Amino acid sequence: MATTAAAFFDLDKTIIATSSAFAFGKEFLNSGMITRQEALEISLAKASYMWLGQSSEKMDSTRDALAQMAAGWRVEDIQKITTETMRTVVTPAIYAEARELIRSHHEAGREVIIISASASILVEPIARELGVDTVVATELEVEDGALTGRVTRYLKGEAKADAVRRFAAERGYDLEDSYAYSDSATDIPMLALVGHPVAVNPDRALKKHAMHSGWGVLSFKNPEPLIAVPNAREVGIGAGILAAVGAALAAGFAVTKALRNTKESA
Repeated sequence: MATTAAAFFDLDKTIIATSSAFAFGKEFLNSGMITRQEALEISLAKASYMWLGQSSEKMDSTRDALAQMAAGWRVEDIQKITTETMRTVVTPAIYAEARELIRSHHEAGREVIIISASASILVEPIARELGVDTVVATELEVEDGALTGRVTRYLKGEAKADAVRRFAAERGYDLEDSYAYSDSATDIPMLALVGHPVAVNPDRALKKHAMHSGWGVLSFKNPEPLIAVPNAREVGIGAGILAAVGAALAAGFAVTKALRNTKESA
């Protein structure tokens, strides 16, 4: 019998307790693909994302900054690094509850799709680790085996919803019987398409919307989200700067300002 329903999962903070866009920063540094300054910027951006989340505008600026940083990277080098370090970098951050939920959807005969604003080249190894059938994600332009720095498809907000509609039409899924999971209010358009929308570890705006709309709300706690502050050895900065960064994070503000100041002093 053909599958008639699907389960659509956002990735960051929904399946994994981290950001896939920032997760491999240390490994890219160790491989010489980014500088220590860029590694610091990635670490601060990751900490800011984990602590404060990201607005729609911040997501756009992060997309542009990361795409430009990756310009010239060989696709084969990225795939090698993400595959070799997957089990030490990302696997420990996978929520056990998400892994079990994906398994239950498979057992029920539903296709599971990760639909993410992160680049597909970073999402695909995570999907393989989880046994997920399909990835629909942001696409980066490739020429002669290397990234150009251009984004050819960006899946955020309404673009995610449009991708779900197209995917369902192509595969013949009944969206009323389908499920969708996300942590962010930017994914409300996608969640609203299915008959079973679920907010996972929702931000404040999504939690409010979910409660008002009668949507399901889940709390994934294993593993606990980690807010990792870079150490001086990893990024080559002095103890004074590191202490200032830690203080800003503990206070829960000024991360963006710290990142900007670091850039200006480079």
